[in-house]
Amino acid sequence: MFDNIAPKYDLLNRVLSLKIDVLWRNTLVKWMKNDQPQEVLDVATGTGDLAITIEKGTGSKVIGLDLSQQMLNVGVIKIKKLNLDGKISMQKGDAENLPFEDNRFDAVSVAFGVRNFENLTKGLAELRRVVKDNKSVYILEFSKVEGFLGPLYMFYFKNILPAIGRLVSKDNRAYTYLPDSVNAFPFGEKMRQILLDTGFKKVEYKKLSLGIATIYKATK
Repeated sequence: MFDNIAPKYDLLNRVLSLKIDVLWRNTLVKWMKNDQPQEVLDVATGTGDLAITIEKGTGSKVIGLDLSQQMLNVGVIKIKKLNLDGKISMQKGDAENLPFEDNRFDAVSVAFGVRNFENLTKGLAELRRVVKDNKSVYILEFSKVEGFLGPLYMFYFKNILPAIGRLVSKDNRAYTYLPDSVNAFPFGEKMRQILLDTGFKKVEYKKLSLGIATIYKATK
């Protein structure tokens, strides 16, 4: 599915989030910048939006990794247009079997990717394995809007968002999986506890846009 929607993926993200996804990535990078990373791994990089934001915000070298070759192809074109191909490299790989040695990276990031891990515990353990001691993994993921706005948001999420996704991408599967995957995914304190159980020594998180998304900072 991701290979199929790759050409329209960036457009879909901008339209469906009203460009709020750009703000979310910027918030993550501002938090990461405090760590002064020199080399960052961006897992489930897709078309490289977060990888590009990280390079621009921190000046670090970035490796973007994704399982979808078509998404990577779109990302490579974007990176070349921005003259960042010497600073950002893209490669195909599996988040649950990362092709990197232990304790390599100053930071690891994942934006809207951990929800799609086949084995969440294994994927999180791999992220922890490749980040250096006392350094952090940054996870940006959907959560749930709580309170009186919750039902209104879920109506948009379940009905309007998938319809727009199908219309723009011409793929009937596009974004229809999203409401179910978000509903099934742990967030907030539950996600914090899972990260602690994975072996991280400290986990902080910030809710974004009334809880639509959350950034987790898990320190090894």
